[in-house]
Amino acid sequence: MARHLPVIDIAPLLAADPAARAAVAAQIGRACRAEGFFYVTGHGIGEALLADLDAQSRAFFALPDAEKGAIPMSAGGPAWRGWFPVGGELTSGKPDLKEGLYLGEELGPDDARVRAGWPLHGANLWPPGPLKQTVLDYMAATTRAGQAVLEGIALSLDLPAGYFRDRYTAKPTILFRIFHYPAQPPSDGRDYAWGVGEHTDYGLITLLAQDRYGGLEVKGPAKEGGGGWIAAPPIDGALVCNIGDMLDRLTGGEYRSTPHRVANRSGHDRLSFPLFLDPGFDTIVEPLPGRNASSGERWDGADLSAFTGTYGDYLLGKVGKVFPSLKAEVL
Repeated sequence: MARHLPVIDIAPLLAADPAARAAVAAQIGRACRAEGFFYVTGHGIGEALLADLDAQSRAFFALPDAEKGAIPMSAGGPAWRGWFPVGGELTSGKPDLKEGLYLGEELGPDDARVRAGWPLHGANLWPPGPLKQTVLDYMAATTRAGQAVLEGIALSLDLPAGYFRDRYTAKPTILFRIFHYPAQPPSDGRDYAWGVGEHTDYGLITLLAQDRYGGLEVKGPAKEGGGGWIAAPPIDGALVCNIGDMLDRLTGGEYRSTPHRVANRSGHDRLSFPLFLDPGFDTIVEPLPGRNASSGERWDGADLSAFTGTYGDYLLGKVGKVFPSLKAEVL
């Protein structure tokens, strides 16, 4: 029987009823322990905003490469922003069958983080037209929803609701991507190229909007169903939320960062919109009180407990492998 990811209405986390908030937190805790992935509804992001984001992103990716190339990642400097072509990003050393626009929190030259020269912080590169304001509105709304999810996660761990905001996300690292997965020719199902190969995310949580075509797959826990892959098809009005490596580290693996991948088998061009809500760049992420740093055996053999340094150090170590040709720009 096919397994399905849970769907959780987080609207009570945006309200003030303690009992309702506790009930939602319990659902989130169960999902974090079982799958590390769940759908989020009641997030407060308007349908019109999502529709505008989709339409304007499609218009951008329909442009010739020469026009998209007017805002290349090579021009983004240490902020690491801009467009990359199909095959320009690597996962586990292999080119992904996707192109994308790298964005993040819009920071001006007077921001202390920019003045300090922090990599992955700064101004975005924008194409002409309305996409800039749409993205900024979407990032603001999704960040609010993400902070609410983190309150639910804190409550699920018997921590104060503001635990993560107080310690890690008062000034979070916010990165946003718009990915375009080109349509592939018909296949017998075995030889599709991976839009994104198997991987885990790096920070606390990811909130993902995806279009109607799907393609996301989540690796199920080996102890439940043999570790097979679970489809995560789009649900109207819902975002997909998943755990990153830092939440895995914080909980000693109780909340595991789950491997996932994408193959666009739809026959259509697919878009996805992940927002990464991560610890502050200069934050040291330590295990929660009374917990071990070790998260046990991982899919990639990595030991999250062995890492030392700030979240920024961890993030740079990862993204330097994703775009090796740009590595010198930020490291």
